[in-house]
Amino acid sequence: MYKIWKRDGSAKRGELRTVHGVIQTPVFMNVGTVAAIKGAVSTEDLEGIGTQVQLSNTYHLHVRPGDQVVKKMGGLHRFMSWDRPILTDSGGFQVFSLAGLRRIKEEGVYFRSHVDGRKIFMGPEESMQIQSNLSSTIAMAFDECAPSKADRAYVQASVERTTRWLVRCKKEMERLNSLEDTINKKQLLFGINQGAVYEEIRVEHAKRIAELDLPGYAIGGLAVGESHEEMYQIIEAVMPHLPLAKPTYLMGVGTPANILEAVERGVDFFDCVYPSRNGRHGHVYTNQGKRNLFNARYELDERPIEEDCQCPACRRYSRAYIRHLLKAKEMLGMRLCVLHNLYFYNHMMEEIRNAIEEGKYQEYKRQKLSGMEAGDSL
Repeated sequence: MYKIWKRDGSAKRGELRTVHGVIQTPVFMNVGTVAAIKGAVSTEDLEGIGTQVQLSNTYHLHVRPGDQVVKKMGGLHRFMSWDRPILTDSGGFQVFSLAGLRRIKEEGVYFRSHVDGRKIFMGPEESMQIQSNLSSTIAMAFDECAPSKADRAYVQASVERTTRWLVRCKKEMERLNSLEDTINKKQLLFGINQGAVYEEIRVEHAKRIAELDLPGYAIGGLAVGESHEEMYQIIEAVMPHLPLAKPTYLMGVGTPANILEAVERGVDFFDCVYPSRNGRHGHVYTNQGKRNLFNARYELDERPIEEDCQCPACRRYSRAYIRHLLKAKEMLGMRLCVLHNLYFYNHMMEEIRNAIEEGKYQEYKRQKLSGMEAGDSL
């Protein structure tokens, strides 16, 4: 299922074979929370910019349009007209992000919908059932993402509950994958390591969930308030205790620099809203750093966002034109910036894979970071 082709230090070049195709790793998953990338980006666009995996959110799709609707439409792949892998987040992050709207119990979490205020209950079994209805390629275990600076006693209790929830998730997925009316009977379950910034709790949790022999594992609960240095320390502490023969996913991370650092520490999967969110605000990533296209210096700039870039925006349009679209609040400006940023991330991952294959990852990382530190200077 998962195979490592080459290692360069701790960096891994591998692939994960799934029912919806082969994922070349390391990989950046493009985030389409409600089954679409924000920024008027179509499935055809994503195919054209090299997207391997889309990520959608269980909680949001359960609220709207409803997972039963998606199942009746043949699952997310048919609903979205996407034939490559899809990963669904479990809804666990909403336990963290919708803190004012929920109550956590042993059985699960009681929510109020952020859309209409109606009461919702989601536990491990419900999360697995919803994700089975969505028929994603990879389903994430239901967990609680404790605040990074939470009290140690609270984090310990939260992690123990998350472990019990994971056992329930595994049992329920095995049941669901055996049912006749399940769309994707080969859905994969990834467990999630939690523990805030407490290394000892993180390491012990990693050891416990590794015993469950799941198809993959994630490091969750990072990029939620801790420093980059703390994040890297946690990754270094946890990675030796997760199975080398299984893919590892760093959830919600991050900047290009974060990804480069995490790949060096052995991480395979990434996702983040930064490329689409920043693109919608005219902030674009380049090999010379991030640029703000609202800046007056681009008013008469005939160059593309980045010279030699082969994204749909750079192949045809100037910085000046895209700046005009953004200033005029034309949707095309936002769309072009999002496409450029997603292409930049996807292409960077391809460069990373090539560098690991060639045994030159350290050199590549050093050059990439050096170039991006130039900032908005061109």
